[in-house]
Amino acid sequence: MRLLIVEDEQGLRDHLLAAFKKEGFAVDVSDNGKEGLFFAMETDYDAAIIDIGLPEIDGLEVVRSLRQAGKSFPIILLTARGHWKDKVDGLESGADDYLAKPFVFDELHARVKALMRRSVGMSSATLELGDYSLNTSTKTVSVAGVSVELTSYEYNTLEYLMTHRDKVVSKTELTEHLYEQDYDRDSNVIEVFVRRLRKKLDPENTRNPIITQRGQGYRFNVSAAANE
Repeated sequence: MRLLIVEDEQGLRDHLLAAFKKEGFAVDVSDNGKEGLFFAMETDYDAAIIDIGLPEIDGLEVVRSLRQAGKSFPIILLTARGHWKDKVDGLESGADDYLAKPFVFDELHARVKALMRRSVGMSSATLELGDYSLNTSTKTVSVAGVSVELTSYEYNTLEYLMTHRDKVVSKTELTEHLYEQDYDRDSNVIEVFVRRLRKKLDPENTRNPIITQRGQGYRFNVSAAANE
């Protein structure tokens, strides 16, 4: 999942970058509101963390501009201000959540994951589709109760397909959500991830969990999963 962090405090920005990458996120960072707004307008992120007190354009204005432009991904505001009026202003700007500094990373991580779950209609950390079970907190997958070992990119590919199960996902969209801004992207790698996933999720080739829509992309096969 791809995350944007806009924070001008270098120590905090570096800490959050390292911590979220360790949790398996693809992370883009910016130290000012103008660049952060540009990144957010250009990319359909899975979530964004935006400080209020930014140079160039403040965080509240960045959020207002994104919402006015129709960008609907979850946004958490960070600020050193803890007064209730500041929280109200932050939420009314269009942010989904608000966290006052200082904070513990685990709390911010939990809030980001909760907002991402809600944005795709998940009420809990576990998504069950027939015999297929995916836990977004532990990043584990099982088929008919049997655990399946996946690499980080394989897991992220499957999580995106399962949480967007009602749509066909193009290789371009998958690439944008799996890789960071400056990564040398190669959509052929997505084909490799999908091929490996099919072998691990359906070694007997009887379930067909990931369907290829020719010329369009991939779709998680909810019908096959439900009918098993």
